[in-house]
Amino acid sequence: MKSESIMGGAVVDNGPPGVKAPDGGWGWAVLAGCFIITGFSYAFPKAVSVFFKELIGEFDVGYSDTAWISSILLAMLYGTGPLCSVLVNRFGCRPVMMVGGLFASLGMILASFATSIIHIYLSAGVITGLGLALNFQPSLIMLNRYFNVKRPLANGLAAAGSPVALCCLSPLGQFLQYQYGWRGGFLILGGILLNCCVCGALMRPLLPDKKHQAAEQPKDTHSKRKLIDFSVFRDRGFVIYTLAASIMVLGLFVPPVFVVNYAKSLGYEDTKSALLLTILGFVDMFARPASGLITGMKWARPRSVYLLCFAIVFNGCTDIIGSQASNYPGLVVFCIFFGISYGMVGALQFEVLMAIVGTEKFPSAIGLVLLVEAIAVLIGPPGAGHLLDATHQYMYIFLLAGCEVVLSAFVLTLGNFLCIRRKQNERKTTKSTEEEGLSQEGQRDQDNKEEANGQAGEMIILKELGNEDTQL
Repeated sequence: MKSESIMGGAVVDNGPPGVKAPDGGWGWAVLAGCFIITGFSYAFPKAVSVFFKELIGEFDVGYSDTAWISSILLAMLYGTGPLCSVLVNRFGCRPVMMVGGLFASLGMILASFATSIIHIYLSAGVITGLGLALNFQPSLIMLNRYFNVKRPLANGLAAAGSPVALCCLSPLGQFLQYQYGWRGGFLILGGILLNCCVCGALMRPLLPDKKHQAAEQPKDTHSKRKLIDFSVFRDRGFVIYTLAASIMVLGLFVPPVFVVNYAKSLGYEDTKSALLLTILGFVDMFARPASGLITGMKWARPRSVYLLCFAIVFNGCTDIIGSQASNYPGLVVFCIFFGISYGMVGALQFEVLMAIVGTEKFPSAIGLVLLVEAIAVLIGPPGAGHLLDATHQYMYIFLLAGCEVVLSAFVLTLGNFLCIRRKQNERKTTKSTEEEGLSQEGQRDQDNKEEANGQAGEMIILKELGNEDTQL
């Protein structure tokens, strides 16, 4: 990997020149930390929902009121992306994650003493959501610094933390609620979230050797550091990716939210309906690392954008076909194929973003992408809910979600052909021109050196002839 300096932040924490991604070693510890953080970040907003029934009885509110807790958690996770980029570029990944772990834990502990639903919005929603956001983005940045050749596999394994954590946290939440009530459950979950600090401590910065550190130090002293690089919006590939990702997110999260109620509407019992999410998560758990392993192969990695497009189309078509399911076996088949495609998208999305913008701009790029996606996250499921209220047919919301996801794949594919590939070709042309210029310059230097040697030789010969004439 070409080591590049990320704008802002400490030298030791921004991929300093002369440091090659180890693709192993301590990187596996970083991967383990990223696996846990990804699991907490994506599964926690869903796992908290097991406490909603008790909260409804405690504060005399409706289900829609308690559902805002999960919505605020997700909004904080996505919407604070630029803030995370600024903090990472200013202080480095490890300190930001340590503070984020404290915030995540503090929010749940404060929520256990709440006297109104508003208090839970502010504590479990805003504070814990901010803490998880301060862990999620820096962990991905560190993972992409420690892995290059094995990066697709590493991203796939880290992404698998989401379904694994969901399978663990949801039963744990139910157990805690039964044994200790929602207040005791929130308090214990707050203690569990302190493990984010442990994961943050694993994010050891990559250190340059003394030679490169001494060479770069004078430059860093006088260079002006940017906390967030908005110039990524001048990158055509980044703009296309962001647009496609935003359209995709509109429909991507709709089926997991509504599939259980879809089964209930067909007359199946609650336990059997809830089993669908377990099936989906179990398949997703294996699909993510498998996708990363395939993407890391030599023939596949240069085509990672096309693999992501295929995964998105696969997911969208699964939604469209699944909308016609009329019985439980049909929904089981839908969940299996949705889990596969959903896992592929989860494993590939950040790998493709890294390939498009490069190491230098990745911290700023991921923060801005998450901010734009936050808007789509807040629009998608509620919009599907309004459509359901109007039609009372789950078929239509699955069709809408599938069409939105397929449209995003069309945008990404077309943009790749028209812009991203052209940008890559321009880079290759520029590199070839630079290499040719360097070659010509080297040849000129060689010719000048030979000419100088020739002139020096002539002077020596003339001098010797002059000496011989003097002796005569």
